[in-house]
Amino acid sequence: MGVVGRLSRYLPVLTRAKKEGRGWISSQEMAGYTNVGAAQVRRDLSSFGKFGKRGVGYSVDLLTAEIRTILRAQDQYNVALLGAGRLGQAIASSTVFADHGFNIAAVFDVDRDKIAQPIGKTVVSHYAALRETIREKDIVVGVLAVPASAAQSVADDLVAAGVKIILNYSEALLRVPPDVTVRTIDPAAELVSTLSRLGP
Repeated sequence: MGVVGRLSRYLPVLTRAKKEGRGWISSQEMAGYTNVGAAQVRRDLSSFGKFGKRGVGYSVDLLTAEIRTILRAQDQYNVALLGAGRLGQAIASSTVFADHGFNIAAVFDVDRDKIAQPIGKTVVSHYAALRETIREKDIVVGVLAVPASAAQSVADDLVAAGVKIILNYSEALLRVPPDVTVRTIDPAAELVSTLSRLGP
């Protein structure tokens, strides 16, 4: 999971380099953009084959294609999406998870009008089936696209069902056990952080 996570950080860098028309990129450059050490970048990539040339770097086209192939091969990492509202629909319709080797295997909601409706490549299930579905589909990641008022309760249910990684799109600050990883996605906070680094 650690290597897969880092590969998913290298991919956007390569994608940008390709859009800029660049043919090669060095491990030092990738390290600078991802905050992963250059030696770690080289170790990660060498574990899947020889993609680089000493003194030149890595072929952007080749490495982009190879990482996409590797990440797609990791579809055993199933994701549960909690919330089938507008945000949930946007997440389910996006290719971001699939491109990074994750499969949205189940979507849950409590709204009866949404139950059994198609969303992405699956259909919406009733929230009551959460624990059973997580066990049956070996789901390892929970994605919260629910109101902040419901986020902690949903996170508690995910933890109780055995999920160890939670991606939180709500504004809630979640309390989870030490062995559970939470990543909160807050575009406004990311923008403020970026602007603060730019200085006056």
